[in-house]
Amino acid sequence: MPEPGRQSAAAPSFATPGVKPLVGIVTLIFSTWALSGLDAAGKWVMAAGVTLWVLCWVRYTVHLVLVLGLVLPLRGPRVLRSVRPRAQLLRGAVMLLATLCFFKTLSYLPQAEATAINFLAPLIVLSLAPWLLKEPPRISRWVAAAVGFLGVLIIIRPDAGLHPAGIAWGLLTACTFAVQFMATRRVAVDDPLTTLVWSGAVGTVVLSASMPVLLPQALPVLRELHALHWVVLVATGFLGALGHLLQIQAYRYAPASLLAPFVYIQIVAAAALGWLVWGQFPDALSWLGIAVVCGSGASLAAWEWRRRPARA
Repeated sequence: MPEPGRQSAAAPSFATPGVKPLVGIVTLIFSTWALSGLDAAGKWVMAAGVTLWVLCWVRYTVHLVLVLGLVLPLRGPRVLRSVRPRAQLLRGAVMLLATLCFFKTLSYLPQAEATAINFLAPLIVLSLAPWLLKEPPRISRWVAAAVGFLGVLIIIRPDAGLHPAGIAWGLLTACTFAVQFMATRRVAVDDPLTTLVWSGAVGTVVLSASMPVLLPQALPVLRELHALHWVVLVATGFLGALGHLLQIQAYRYAPASLLAPFVYIQIVAAAALGWLVWGQFPDALSWLGIAVVCGSGASLAAWEWRRRPARA
């Protein structure tokens, strides 16, 4: 999922290479495919018997190692220092919870539907912004949130054949991601790479502390995994780090208001991977619901982008 709070932080933290809208759009599209690849890889190894906890432990640990290996030689130890360490810890904990909830959702639901439900999260944030973020109330945001929720209702309709537990986990994931987005606003004063490091560090530390208890139960399954399973398992961390790094780079090249509609390509990527890996493809009504969710978010982004010059 995209992280709006990081978008606003990207501009002042880097030596901006100049506005290149097309490069920013293409980079963001690549990031959506990388993050969808992470989701597909996690769903696949869980189907092979890897436990949720081991999957997330590997995903966060590999993420942290790769990011530190790339960032420390370029930026030095100062990149580890946060202006708001408590807020970073809180955000990291919420992000870990969101990751656990989403992979749990994927164990029940097809990838496209699970991803589409997640895109309710930004709309939840925008609809609650006047109270939680002290932003001016806007009818357009409430209308977009209501329309987006209608789209989700179409996706999870009773005759869609979706597992009830998966629907519950999916809605919980959307709410958790909404909290994560708001927590990201609190750490926007930090360098985006600092936030990226802390994101991996919090999850790695928490999950590593639990491994002495949880790992022995998972060892029988891990011993039976083939080489391909291990490659895909490790790839979850690589794809997660790559996706978030590409996101940061995309917002260096283009403003968030321009890129916002293209974030929804992640649903297309999720549907394509779900079809290629599991032969799961949304039916016509599910695509209608997905279109409503995407349309509500993309229309709101376009509306606010057009209003921005007038407000300025």
